[in-house]
Amino acid sequence: MEPDDGDFAVLHDEAAVIRDVFTYAHRFVGSAFVFRVTSKVVYSPHFPGFVRDLSLLHENGIKICVVPSGSERIDQLLASYGIETERVKGIRISPPEAMPIIQMAAFDTAIACINQFARHKVEALVGNWVRARAIGVRDGVDFMDTGLVENVHADLIRRSLEDGFVPVLPCIGWNAIGKPYNISSLELATRLATSLNATKLFLITEGEPFSDEGLQSPREGVVSREGYLSRISVQAAEALVTDWPELLEPGELDMLGHAVEACRGGVERVHFLDGTMDGVVLKEVFSTLGYGIMVHVDPFEHVRPMKDEDIVDVLGIMEAFVRKGILVRRSEEDMQRLRPDFVVYETDGTIRGCGALHRYGPDQAEIAGIAVDENFGRMGVGRKVVEFLLEEARRKKLSQVFLLTTKTSDWFQSLGFTQGSADDLPPERRATYDERRKSRVFVYPLADRAAGQ
Repeated sequence: MEPDDGDFAVLHDEAAVIRDVFTYAHRFVGSAFVFRVTSKVVYSPHFPGFVRDLSLLHENGIKICVVPSGSERIDQLLASYGIETERVKGIRISPPEAMPIIQMAAFDTAIACINQFARHKVEALVGNWVRARAIGVRDGVDFMDTGLVENVHADLIRRSLEDGFVPVLPCIGWNAIGKPYNISSLELATRLATSLNATKLFLITEGEPFSDEGLQSPREGVVSREGYLSRISVQAAEALVTDWPELLEPGELDMLGHAVEACRGGVERVHFLDGTMDGVVLKEVFSTLGYGIMVHVDPFEHVRPMKDEDIVDVLGIMEAFVRKGILVRRSEEDMQRLRPDFVVYETDGTIRGCGALHRYGPDQAEIAGIAVDENFGRMGVGRKVVEFLLEEARRKKLSQVFLLTTKTSDWFQSLGFTQGSADDLPPERRATYDERRKSRVFVYPLADRAAGQ
């Protein structure tokens, strides 16, 4: 018995997930991932599951480094000893008498990470890998034993990674004579990621970061999904940090600034994830769609001409629309013949949408075959494909683009198409018009639009 549309959608989604997993698993073998984790996450009931997933990544050939923040644990221990510290612009002033407690708290948090890895038979270790120096006096404020990262001994860490260990770096660094300094875990994770040429840096928080609606408004290089931020280009992130810092909370501004620094330093992508969400790391790593917020430096997505090897994927995306009666069925031979007319929307190496521009005569063309992976249906993929095809029609100096549709009239009208009739079709296309489908004709007069601009 043939499955119904619901069965097909489930099977399609499951197959897509499996394909994503194999694609990314192969791509990331041997890569280094750096995880900065807040101590709230480390001491939460969600952390054992989080480490279980990091252990799976480790066992499958991904090199893992962990930088736990000790901030909350430091606060707890200092309070228990009756020691108060101040913060200036988010930076803790670390008096000498507090440093033994700060060190204890930082190493407590690192050991909590090591213990969780041990439960999964993964050997994690702490080493003296970070050279630091004092911040000194800034704007009249003496930060005492709070320091800056001067150097990360990347060669020693790489050796540990090659030997199969998971390095855990507490937020403590030492100067040349062994004096300890309290350092920022964000700064340390960023320097570690750039020093290792890591593929990814993960900033793990408790709860969803960047909740401000101002960031979710239409903005070049910022992509939202269902009301939540999804991706930010490094250029957009840099602009937010320098030009619109008022849109961000101080902690968010600090994290985004370090994400920009990491990307500019050679890290391909920085991911902000809610560490209390079960399986969030696996969902982010092995899914093109993702479950967190990503700052990326590479061309993550683009429209390009369809290749022969894309045809199977394109037909798979079209199948859901064929079953719903939105598209007519095309064979592989049809797609081979029409390949020069088709473009695909590629996201991180995976085809997520398609469309075609069929030329008729000297000045008309038809937009056809618009289809989008249903998981990407609300991310503007279809709109971008249509806009690309319209721009291609302008480049070819066409005067009019038309299309036929049975069920997506409202959507095409939202893109600026107006309803026409079969009389608007060129004779060659009118001869193949299927009266049984009763498709509506929509037109986009490029010459008029260009004249009005």
